[in-house]
Amino acid sequence: MGILDIKDVGKRFGGLQALSDVTLNVEENTCHAIIGPNGAGKSTLLNCLIGKLIPDTGSVMFDGQSVLGRTPYEINQLGISRVFQTPEIFGDLTVFENMMIPIFAKRDGAFALDAISDFMSHKDVVEQAENELEEMNMADKRHMHAASLSRGDKRRLEIGMCLSQQPRLLLLDEPTAGMARADTNNTIDLLKEIKEERDITIAIIEHDMHVVFSLADRITVLAQGTPLVEDVPEKIKGHPKVKEAYLGESA
Repeated sequence: MGILDIKDVGKRFGGLQALSDVTLNVEENTCHAIIGPNGAGKSTLLNCLIGKLIPDTGSVMFDGQSVLGRTPYEINQLGISRVFQTPEIFGDLTVFENMMIPIFAKRDGAFALDAISDFMSHKDVVEQAENELEEMNMADKRHMHAASLSRGDKRRLEIGMCLSQQPRLLLLDEPTAGMARADTNNTIDLLKEIKEERDITIAIIEHDMHVVFSLADRITVLAQGTPLVEDVPEKIKGHPKVKEAYLGESA
């Protein structure tokens, strides 16, 4: 068993079978990429992992515990954090205030955004936020409003916010979507550093194969909601089933 075990997961929306008998295993402290053409079921699978959807069949186990039937907050408390396609940050707050929010939420649960100024009285929260901004190389932007950041820095901030909760599993949903190549490369470098320096497992959905092959230790290819092949990156490149799924060509 790995840290994340998905077995025989199926999900139907009306007449559409979005996922069918999806089974995969994510080993601890690795980066596992899930790729596939549009409509392959990647986002549906990810939503099953974080409590936004409940599969019709199968099981999803994280570190030996089922995530099914748990709320997104409960799944987060288990040690799973997610980075969305569009950075989910509070644009009207500063970078530093954004960083304090998930730290406070992890520690104390619910809070009111209009009480954000009260966070400064919690020295442990302030210290952790400062340390995380240093780790993300964003300390010089701490007083900037998050809305004014570049796309790449918004993503860097969101990743830092997730990491501040000290997750064991980080789920990335197309983290380089909409980025210029320079920002994409910076994000790749950041994720490489996270892989090397933190005790964390990464599962990533990504269309950019440059990103996938730069980061992944193992790749699962989905097509029409079903796993086609799973292997190390070197064996995925040029695989006939992968070529057929993406290009519609039989090799």
